[in-house]
Amino acid sequence: MARDRRHFTLSGIGKARPFAAKTGGSSKHPSDVNHREAHAQALLTALDHLPNIAENNLPGVYLAIEGRTHEVMVTKSLNASGLTLLKVERQPGAPAEATVFATEKGIEKLRKKIEDFGGDLPVNEDGSFKPPKNADLVQSIRAISEAGLRALWRSPGDRFPTETGKQAWEVWLGKADAAVFLAGAAEYGVAVGTDTLEFPEDLVVIAVATAVELAAAVRNLGGVRALATPTRTADDFDAMPVEEQHQWVGDLVGRTTFAAVADPNYVTLLDRGVSRAHPLIQPALAAADRHAAEPAWDVNDFVGHGTQLAGLALFGDLSTALQTTLPITIGHRLESAKIIPDTGHNPHHLLGTVTRKGINAAEARAARRRTFCLASTTEDDTPHDGAPTSWSSEIDQLASGASGLQKRQRLILVSAGNSDQNAFTAANYLTVSDHPNNELESPAQAWNAICVGAYTQKVTLPPGESGVCVAPLGDLAPSSRTASWQSYWPIKPDVVYEGGNWFTHGAPPPMKHPALAPLTTDHQYPQRAFTTCGETSAATALASRDITALWSDYPELWPETVRAIFVSSARWTNQMLAHVPAQPSKTDLGILFRRYGYGVPDMERARRSASNALTLIVEDTIQPYKKSATKNAEHIHNELKLFELPWPIKELRRLGAADVKLRISLSTFMAPNPSEPARGNKYRYASHNLRFKLNRPNEKAGAFIQRISKIAEQTDEGMIEEPDGWMFGPNRRDVGSLQIDQLTCAASDLARRNLVAVHPVTGWWKAKSIPDPQNLHARFALVIEIDAGTAPVDLYAEVQAAIANMAATVVAV
Repeated sequence: MARDRRHFTLSGIGKARPFAAKTGGSSKHPSDVNHREAHAQALLTALDHLPNIAENNLPGVYLAIEGRTHEVMVTKSLNASGLTLLKVERQPGAPAEATVFATEKGIEKLRKKIEDFGGDLPVNEDGSFKPPKNADLVQSIRAISEAGLRALWRSPGDRFPTETGKQAWEVWLGKADAAVFLAGAAEYGVAVGTDTLEFPEDLVVIAVATAVELAAAVRNLGGVRALATPTRTADDFDAMPVEEQHQWVGDLVGRTTFAAVADPNYVTLLDRGVSRAHPLIQPALAAADRHAAEPAWDVNDFVGHGTQLAGLALFGDLSTALQTTLPITIGHRLESAKIIPDTGHNPHHLLGTVTRKGINAAEARAARRRTFCLASTTEDDTPHDGAPTSWSSEIDQLASGASGLQKRQRLILVSAGNSDQNAFTAANYLTVSDHPNNELESPAQAWNAICVGAYTQKVTLPPGESGVCVAPLGDLAPSSRTASWQSYWPIKPDVVYEGGNWFTHGAPPPMKHPALAPLTTDHQYPQRAFTTCGETSAATALASRDITALWSDYPELWPETVRAIFVSSARWTNQMLAHVPAQPSKTDLGILFRRYGYGVPDMERARRSASNALTLIVEDTIQPYKKSATKNAEHIHNELKLFELPWPIKELRRLGAADVKLRISLSTFMAPNPSEPARGNKYRYASHNLRFKLNRPNEKAGAFIQRISKIAEQTDEGMIEEPDGWMFGPNRRDVGSLQIDQLTCAASDLARRNLVAVHPVTGWWKAKSIPDPQNLHARFALVIEIDAGTAPVDLYAEVQAAIANMAATVVAV
């Protein structure tokens, strides 16, 4: 049936309910060592060999603590007074390794714990022996030594600098101790740049020094929490010219109505600038709407990439626009914020800082609804298995409103990054696409941004040209990078858009062809009117165009809400589904998520409901945590939000046993905390983590809340798979700041399932170091879709009547 009805938007229907979740925890412990006293003495001897903090006038000492092979490492006691846990690295089959900064007081505290473990066993009243003190901590440790720079390294190991000369380092400083390092670094030959990124626990700078110089500064000044490689943007932006006649431009301009300057809807391109010389761009891009992260940079596009994105963000693939004779209306305008210099890269810059400066420059111009399009990535800080980087963390801060001159939530789209053509052989291209070396590039792993990968429908070469297209119709574009992680970190990419195809003719590697990429505007007009632009850059620009049109249709909605509607509308193509069984298990679906995210957005579904397929949109806020009544205890969960939704009960009952689909999406923008320990814990990286739950058939509100309270504190190790028919399941659903799942069930069952709860689980706002958790609120959006397929029912009319009745009740009260 036709999708010609506006979605329902609801407000004020959420009811706050007290939260009473029980605190859970891991039950894993290391096994007993064979010789307790000898084990303790070996560790005490290791402490004796550390530098004397007082005699050497050191702020403390960095410890490299190695765990026991095949044993769990319990690190809680390594993050206490005088001891700061900086990093925990766990690799399959290898002992865990922890990096800890210890003050003189911390060393003595650790010594005392080890001595107590190796001393006389405590005795129960009945004369039996108790377990040794501090057993979990001490039996976790195999060895202790002074840590070097590698122990602080958070980038991939093979990127640790091995040259002897000066080089740039990304230095993560603890906020409380940063001033000492910054003031004293020059004394050791370490030059610190002026750019900074600020996170809840860290300050990030770029330093130039040799490894020896930096090691001396770190040892003598302290304050350093982590080191990483400075990121650089990829520079694979060569345009491919396509000969077109200039009169085509005139014809298209004559058929196009452009949005007025006063229009509030903008796509803001964070790239290399945009050329206004092109007649297809000039009417949509005012001269005053071109900015740069650095005031000295020219706002023009001298390379071409930004102008290519501009054409796609306005018209989509120009091949379609040029061949039609129909009028075209462009419903939004363009802005440009240059974040990449005209020559080379951003050497020794924090790319998060440059991105923030670009956004600040654009937002200083005027208040507008902006879709930020970032189609630049870096391979210098990958693979990371989805863990955050400084750039992706700053993207998360900008999206959540925690960063930027204007503290507002932002809609940001980021490209997944492009594959290396030279890596492809004659084998199935997906073996290269799925390889960990082809992992998404930073900052694509940002939780709050929409990561856009690429698929393709371009599989036809011009007549007379020989060759074989690499990707089949509807499958992953060979240029698109993919996720290498199965779970834990968010599903990325979120969606895929057209990114073009490659072809082979003879020996590999595959080649590009203008016929296999979207057509767009060339920055060298009038010398060239058109060029092609493919890969994930094109996909991100095309996605920015569509989501901006969606937001223009529902201008009152929050950015996090628009994200949920857009991504939730996506579906996998038949070609994508051909890679899994007809009745796939949750495990089978993993390959689809890692390649395609949720699939290709359906803009008809995203923008409109139908009589038998409707969408409910809810926006609300929650106060996730509050102080515990127990002194010095971690904060506790405060409330959940319960929604009794207007439901097409009669129509669903009339369908009886026929299957219907329910799809629920929960979207929130969290504030990141990318401290090194948080990189290994999704519950510490996010300020707050939210989950949704649906009641079971005939489950009343009280029993529903009680069930949620029992499971809200579960972590990955203790998660229980709920056998209630969800397609994706909690291992895939409960990750990141956007969670989507789909349920297929009998319509008569769904008629009795109109209670949805949103509840918190652990986040860093819950830590006892946060002074006033009761003052921290989080926005979230729920998008609920009911789809009866081809059944001739009017779900929409019944829900419309139920909403009208709800409003009348409120007025009557």
